[in-house]
Amino acid sequence: MLNWQWRSFAELNSHELYDLLALRQEVFIIEQKCIYPDLDYYDQKATHLLGWHEKKLVAYARLFEKDICYPNSISIGRVVASPGMRSKGIGKELMNVILTHLENTNNIHPITISAQFYLEKFYASLGFKSVGEPYQEDGIPHIKMIKDYAKINR
Repeated sequence: MLNWQWRSFAELNSHELYDLLALRQEVFIIEQKCIYPDLDYYDQKATHLLGWHEKKLVAYARLFEKDICYPNSISIGRVVASPGMRSKGIGKELMNVILTHLENTNNIHPITISAQFYLEKFYASLGFKSVGEPYQEDGIPHIKMIKDYAKINR
C-alpha cells in the first residue's frame, strides 16, 4: 500500500518537486528515449498526486480542472510508475485514487487523456474509450481517450 498525497503546485516542497521531476525524467525521457519539453508550464496549473513507498516516490500523476487542457473536460497527465514497482499494480491504484477523488468531490465532467497507445487496453479497463485514430506525440504513438465520469465503471 502506498502513501498518497495531493498537492497544489504551491504546496509542493523543493524535495517533492525534485522527486517528481526525477521520476518523470527517468521514465519519459531516459527509459522511453524521448527528448521532449517536460517542463511545459502546466505543472503550475495542476493538482499533483504523489505515491510514496518507504519514503521514495514511486507513482505520480497530475490532474487538471475542466477547460485547462481540453474544452469542457478534466484531464490527467504525466501518469507514471517507477520501473521497479510496475508489476505490483501501482498504475491501476494510482488511477483509482484519482477516480475516487473525482467521485468524492462530485466532479461529473468528462475526463480526456492523451494515452500512450500501448496503454490503450489499460485505460479501457478503467472505463476510458478511444476517440479517433492513433497519432504521434513527441515521437511516441498516442490515442485520445475519454471517460464519461457520470458513468464510472471500475
